[in-house]
Amino acid sequence: MIIAPESPTAADVRALLDEHLADMHATSPAESVHALDLSGLLAPSVTFLTARDDDGTLLGCGALSELEPTTSTSAGRGELKSMRTARPARGRGVASAVLERLVALARERGYAAVSLETGPQEYFAPARRLYARHGFVPCGPFGSYSPDPCSVFFTLDLTGTAGSAGPVGAVVGPAA
Repeated sequence: MIIAPESPTAADVRALLDEHLADMHATSPAESVHALDLSGLLAPSVTFLTARDDDGTLLGCGALSELEPTTSTSAGRGELKSMRTARPARGRGVASAVLERLVALARERGYAAVSLETGPQEYFAPARRLYARHGFVPCGPFGSYSPDPCSVFFTLDLTGTAGSAGPVGAVVGPAA
């Protein structure tokens, strides 16, 4: 599996993102859908990654949005966005590999934490389990979010966390 920066404008990526947005709107009220559209993913503050098989087949994607930049006096903060695994690739460790790469990128940028918003509905249970397995813990609303019964929030403290998931653009072996 190859995880690398890529434009979200590629046809297969757009199709996966369209599916993602459709599922979000089918699962949550419109005012509680916080998934980024294509223009949001193209913002300069967003780094978009894809996971592809060796033959180029799209397996999944994810993004890291900068909430606060790292400066000489303070560590920044990031937000995970647009985490999605293609249906045929589910159960192969794609989401974990993309998540690890995004967390590694947040560490490289000197972020103090990376946070995310997801849903409380059963549909989102696999995502919540994924984030918990990777050390994310529940938190309150962050950034521009407000309390919402259709949103749950998680964060991962990167201060004092040793190790790295590897460089962006790395080739990842099969999931264990």
